Amino acid sequence: MKIAFYIAKRYAFSKSKSKAINVITAIASIGIVVSAMAMLIVLAVFSGLRTFSLSFTNELDPALKAFSQQGKTFVVSDAQYEKLKQSQLFSGVARVVEDRLLFTYNEKQTVAILKGVDDDFPKVSQFPEKVELGQWIAPDSDEIVAGIGMAYLLSMGLFDIEHSLQALSIKPGEGVVSNPEDAFIRTYLHPVGIYSSRNEDVDSKYVFCNVDLAQHLLSLSEKEYTNIEFALNKGVSEKQAVAFIYEVLGDTVVLKNRIQMNDSLYRMLNTENAVVYFIFLLVVIIALFNLVGALLMIILEKKMNIKTLNDLGVSLKQLKRIFLLQGMIISTVGGIVGIVLGIICILIQEYFGVILIRPGFPYPVEFNISDVFVVFFSIFILGFIASYIASTRVNKKYLHD
Repeated sequence: MKIAFYIAKRYAFSKSKSKAINVITAIASIGIVVSAMAMLIVLAVFSGLRTFSLSFTNELDPALKAFSQQGKTFVVSDAQYEKLKQSQLFSGVARVVEDRLLFTYNEKQTVAILKGVDDDFPKVSQFPEKVELGQWIAPDSDEIVAGIGMAYLLSMGLFDIEHSLQALSIKPGEGVVSNPEDAFIRTYLHPVGIYSSRNEDVDSKYVFCNVDLAQHLLSLSEKEYTNIEFALNKGVSEKQAVAFIYEVLGDTVVLKNRIQMNDSLYRMLNTENAVVYFIFLLVVIIALFNLVGALLMIILEKKMNIKTLNDLGVSLKQLKRIFLLQGMIISTVGGIVGIVLGIICILIQEYFGVILIRPGFPYPVEFNISDVFVVFFSIFILGFIASYIASTRVNKKYLHD
């Protein structure tokens, strides 16, 4: 093993007499370095994009959200709410009523989700901190806060005394309505704030108001809600919080965490990450074809040396191991160099923001040590396979030709 490694190391780092072999080996080594660097950088870019995409859900979505097991709403008594509120598990417990309504403003209209929230809502979500114009809604008022996307669609301003924002909801009941106007509950609302979450869909999706106003518009009773949203105290496990909520509210609710509320987003991000990894794995495989070619050329050039070693008592297995180790040294060193260069590029972008999406907004990247191990072991395993394929050229027929 020592003899094989010593000779393999000499072959790997010494120049060949043939310029063609030197060029092919150099191309193979550069290909491994570049492919390893590119794979690590792309994985870091997708990690950054993943974190950036999930930052919206982490900021705006609660840690846990309770939904009705059957239907849209469920009843929460004062005793149940106080038990949840006084628990040391939660830093915030917000009662929520939400549903789609039609909004009209100055002869323009759009459909959005009216989300009625109570005073605890700022503790479970950062929506109130996203208000860029105006202010958050005051308790026990008919004030609303809309997204900048909705304000743009309706050409809506704040504190407009000439035009009013109207919300229309369908009255519950049965039978035929003779006058269509009687089928709707029409409520005038006062916009006092505009929020911006940097997400176009979210900025056109929600209109926030007080929970009692939403209950009136949706014809719900005082203790009837569509959701309960929770923020966990530090150090509290999700499993412990879920068990306590089910103990208080019973099996009338279904609980979801952030991942479950955004399962399609998580699946999309995981799929994209896997696809990109396999694409660059294919690039590494193509680069290692050059390594196989270089090793085969070296084996042909070193034919007399190989025969001499065999005559001196070096076994066929050890001769194969020489070129297996040589290929492993080239691929491993190339992979490490590529990883180091990739880390340097990632850290430069992460701390200095050289590449910008727009002025003041650098392209997001995130360095993860797990990506380093993924790239290294990918190069190592594929390098071993490529070296093994090339080393099989050393056989009895080759020695006796």
